[in-house]
Amino acid sequence: MSEQAPPPESLLPYDRWTEEAMRNVALRALEFAARNGLPGEHHFYLTFRTDHPETRVPGHLKARYPQEMTIVLQHQFWDLKVDRAEAKVSVGLSFGGVASTLVIPFAALVAFWDPHVRVGLRFGETGAADGEAEALPDMSEEEDEAPAPAEPPAAKPDTPAQVVSLDAFRRRPTRE
Repeated sequence: MSEQAPPPESLLPYDRWTEEAMRNVALRALEFAARNGLPGEHHFYLTFRTDHPETRVPGHLKARYPQEMTIVLQHQFWDLKVDRAEAKVSVGLSFGGVASTLVIPFAALVAFWDPHVRVGLRFGETGAADGEAEALPDMSEEEDEAPAPAEPPAAKPDTPAQVVSLDAFRRRPTRE
């Protein structure tokens, strides 16, 4: 038998750099959608911590989802904004026919998923202390620019959005 020595401890913060890069991919996709709308069949699932101190969701949703919630950005959302200076995403959605604005700090994001192209990212802790959001640099480039849509999206959806439970899709422990 041969024993392998553990890898040496890195003096470079590769874990943090990787985490920041993955968050930037998600934020760039959200910024693109905010500027241009969702192209084709793209749509996003965002999972975030409702118990993060800077997350803002209606009380009835926080009571129903006390730790984590997943929203779908597809047809019925409005005012999507990514504010890198404040390190927050905000979006308007309707729950049970009641229009609401959600405010999600970057640090509260748990996962991003675009099922159309099967791109999924899961995020860990940002390292910010006491729920303090960590601003990420604006890494958007001109190549992401697309012409603005001919008509802006409607200010409010025609029908209320549905809260989707993703419990059936979550990984379950395997039995051995």
